Amino acid sequence: MSELTPAQRVSIARHEGRPGVADYIAGLFTEFFEQRGDRQCREDPSILGGIALFHGRPVTVIGTRKGKNLEENLRCNFGMPGPEGYRKALRLMQQAEKFERPILTFIDTPGAYPGLEAEARGQGEAIARNLFEMSRLTVPIVAVIIGEGNSGGALALGVANTVLMLENAVYSVLSPEGFASILWKDAARSGEACALMKLTAQDLLAGGFIDAVIPEPEGGAHTDVPAALAAVDKALAAALQGLQKISDLSIAGHRYKKFRAMGGNGYADGN
Repeated sequence: MSELTPAQRVSIARHEGRPGVADYIAGLFTEFFEQRGDRQCREDPSILGGIALFHGRPVTVIGTRKGKNLEENLRCNFGMPGPEGYRKALRLMQQAEKFERPILTFIDTPGAYPGLEAEARGQGEAIARNLFEMSRLTVPIVAVIIGEGNSGGALALGVANTVLMLENAVYSVLSPEGFASILWKDAARSGEACALMKLTAQDLLAGGFIDAVIPEPEGGAHTDVPAALAAVDKALAAALQGLQKISDLSIAGHRYKKFRAMGGNGYADGN
């Protein structure tokens, strides 16, 4: 589907039938045990996480969740986590570190919730804390961008040794509508913004910001969910196998070098 425009890929990434984290957990993992709450304030349903088996191997799996219908959308705040969600994710990652379980994250969010109450409860600090703590974990981390990956809301689960993207997923500093509103004071120019933002998987792979693109069925992952799940399963298994070659003491260093090297190939200068 290389002929699709960036705006068309954004539309596919947002398709209501696109498989979400709950679908990937149900389809790729066994013995999933959900863990809830941040142990400080409340449970945030927009982050789904817990312990599971992946091909018989214990892992911690965490992802942003939008929901499948209006009721679930509202309960999950349309996939926009608050600070409680990020603190829950961090709690699960620290638990994974303690028990030496690899961490697999699934990212699909329009961004962290920007509301006043979220800011009052420490939204910025919660995201920053995740970035800090993820950068020094000694267990392997693999992140998969399965839909939208916007802003710090996505990066808070994206500091990984290996970052994968589905073919029609998008990953950017903010939504195209937000970009257009800031640059041109006109959110209606979001389609034009998509072309400028270099937010497609193909652009990001060329720039060295992700490690691999996972192919999707013709028309998008929602057109053949079993095939999409199989492709992600294969990519995750390969990523974990590759990271097994790195010692535990070197995993954090590997992650550090990966992120420090980003932008060093001229891509950030527009070349």
